[in-house]
Amino acid sequence: MAAELLFVPFKKSSDVDIVKPLRNLINSTYNTGDHHEDYTEALNELSRLRANAIWKVFEKTSLDIIYNYHDQLASLEAKVPPQEVQIPFKWKDAFDKGSLFGGRMSLTISSLAYERMCILFNIAAMQSLIASQQPVETEESLKQAAKLFQQAAGVFLYLKANIMMAVHQETTPDLHPETLDALAKLMLAQAQEVIAFKCIRDEMKDSMVAKVCAQCEELYTDALRAMQKDQLKSLWERDWLLVMASKQQAFRGLAQLHQAQVCHAAKSVGEEIARLALAEELLRGAARGGGWLGEQAARAARALAAARRDNDFIYHERVPEPAALEPLARAAVAKALPPPPRWGAARDLFAALVPHAVHAALQAAAARRADLVAREVAALRDATQLLNAVLAELSLPACLEGAGAGALPDSIRARAQAVRDAGGLPELSRLMAELPELLQRNRDILDEAERMLREEAEADSALRQQFGARWARTESAKLTDAFRANADKYRQIIDNAVRADAIVQQKLAQHRDNIALLGGSEQELSAGVPDAPERDRVDAGAPDAVQRLRQLCADVEELKAERDAIEAELKDTTVDLRERFLAALAADGAVDEPALSAGALGAALAPLQRRAAATLARQAELLAALQAAHSALTAARGGASGRDAALGRLAAAADAFQELTANLNEGIKFYNDLTQLLVAFQNKVSDFCFARKTEKDELLKDLTQEASRGSVRPAPAPPQHHAAAEQPSARREPPPRPPPPAAAPGSAPAAAPGSAPAAAPGSAPAAAAASLPYPQQPQGMPVPYGAGAAYPYYGAPVPQLYNPYATLPYPSHARMPPPQPYQPYQYPAPAPFAPQPPPAGYNPYPPQ
Repeated sequence: MAAELLFVPFKKSSDVDIVKPLRNLINSTYNTGDHHEDYTEALNELSRLRANAIWKVFEKTSLDIIYNYHDQLASLEAKVPPQEVQIPFKWKDAFDKGSLFGGRMSLTISSLAYERMCILFNIAAMQSLIASQQPVETEESLKQAAKLFQQAAGVFLYLKANIMMAVHQETTPDLHPETLDALAKLMLAQAQEVIAFKCIRDEMKDSMVAKVCAQCEELYTDALRAMQKDQLKSLWERDWLLVMASKQQAFRGLAQLHQAQVCHAAKSVGEEIARLALAEELLRGAARGGGWLGEQAARAARALAAARRDNDFIYHERVPEPAALEPLARAAVAKALPPPPRWGAARDLFAALVPHAVHAALQAAAARRADLVAREVAALRDATQLLNAVLAELSLPACLEGAGAGALPDSIRARAQAVRDAGGLPELSRLMAELPELLQRNRDILDEAERMLREEAEADSALRQQFGARWARTESAKLTDAFRANADKYRQIIDNAVRADAIVQQKLAQHRDNIALLGGSEQELSAGVPDAPERDRVDAGAPDAVQRLRQLCADVEELKAERDAIEAELKDTTVDLRERFLAALAADGAVDEPALSAGALGAALAPLQRRAAATLARQAELLAALQAAHSALTAARGGASGRDAALGRLAAAADAFQELTANLNEGIKFYNDLTQLLVAFQNKVSDFCFARKTEKDELLKDLTQEASRGSVRPAPAPPQHHAAAEQPSARREPPPRPPPPAAAPGSAPAAAPGSAPAAAPGSAPAAAAASLPYPQQPQGMPVPYGAGAAYPYYGAPVPQLYNPYATLPYPSHARMPPPQPYQPYQYPAPAPFAPQPPPAGYNPYPPQ
């Protein structure tokens, strides 16, 4: 060939733990609710692939290894929330030679997109290396070299178009768009060179060879012009520009040589002589004393001498000036090949994960389903509790049971036995005693996460004061906005849970004596109920009213059983929208969740909603009939007795016991679910702080090396691995967020847009507060706030059964401090946590 082919150096990286942060991210995003899948083996394999991809770059088989790692990265990048990756990927500049002290330009960013871009750069570098080492003797090797150079050109052009969208900040020089453009032009010129050499070796028609060589000369001209820019000159090896200038001259000479042969065949002797003279001059200048170009120069000299001799003796044509020659036609055979979606055929380690857009849509659909189900269940429970309250007030069905003097009605004995079997008042006290421990555990986890954020902010502030303008990285406050917002959200959830517990205590205090009476012996229960008057022990006074009430009570029990069945079916209703969402993503590139899920959810829930509405209509009729029949019975008996009132209180206490037991069990589950979410949140904060610490150490190292060399080089570009808190790859600030509305005492915090509203106890009037509805919430992240924005803010997830229960005063837990008014997490920290300036005079690296 004209000269040695050039290849691009590799970017170097360092080892980093990718297993733990990715496992935390996948577990908090996908492994929620009842779905738990272990990806540890896949993540360990990914870690091994990365180690091989960055440390075995000089082995012959390493191209397939890099291909495989890139494919796994691309698959994972499309399936996890990119703004939550907390892995400090550090990559050094490929063209930086370092210094006597070993300093190198590097950039650390927590972004899978940045990692993939660096791997793509190394793919193109490896392709250029393998192509440059291909032997020129065989046709297959030449084809392979041309293909690899064209693929490398396509990769560099892809990087040029996408690098800034991946890092959102100033890159190292090797990833600058102008650098990538110059490398793409060099690779394309070398691909055309390989093709031109093959054309010459295969002795193709001179006209075609001339066109291919002319195009090669033009490509080298473009590449040389791009590489000679002032900001890029210092990057290249010392001889690169000389080699490229020589090749530009050589291929211009070769194009003229073969075009002269075309002129010879056409008997255009004058033009032949002019082109041969130009070819000889160019080839001798490029050959520099020998080699294949020297042979071509000698060939041009011999042809020139023969043409001149023939012209002097035979043709006598005028020889035109070189500037007057017609420009040569060009044949652009080499073209940049865009990178394929997958380079290799290895299996996808994360095939089970759906794309993040589909996962977000599935979560939004689950939230929509949970909201619809919660509304229906809450309406059914409210109606059932109203029905129970009316029955208890009317002392039904106890007042209809013809018991003897001192005997208890069978319904009251059955309810008392159920209370005793469930543990009675001691069981309620035990369940309530568990809540303070669970509350304190959640507070401790959240306090630890806030402490890590606070200490990271204090360290950054102290170093910023110490180094001044040279500490050129993004302030912590701009990166942790969503972290702090979610910490405030969790703090507010806990605070609301503490206030909401007053409802449980009030209900327990209201029914404590009667629950204790139901949980005691039957003798104690009988002693607590007055004897029935003689008139109430027979039904002779109003047999029709008694019979009517018994029938109505049976209808009530049938209605409640039907509602229990409807509630169970509502909770079990599922709609699988996965395939529909995947098809929409493949067809349109986006998922319109509301349009796709509304119809399917409506079709699945509509029959149950109609049945629930029918029970509500039947209840209104039953209540009217019950009150009318009871009034008739009471009038026939001459008024209500004290026994009826006592039996009504016991029935109400039995219902309250069942409700309190269910509420406290749901409260314990709520705290346990909240613990899992807080642990996932704490892990994310820990990963973020580790990434920031790695970034801080790298920046301190660079500043130390600069001080050792005494240079005045500007501080390295800040490796911002977050742009909108928990978003590693962006530099832009998050979109403004409207302040959350003030929460009423006992009410739940407003849910993030797209999630089901969480109705908390105490947020409704007395009748609704007594029902204590607990709407189901989806595990994991709700639909991101501002989903159309480039860098979305995501709302804090809440447990699946949102039951904001906690403790106010617990005499047996006096060690707990009294609840304090809600104070949102603040930045900068208040005075006790304000960062302290370094000691006076402590500044080992004064500004240059």
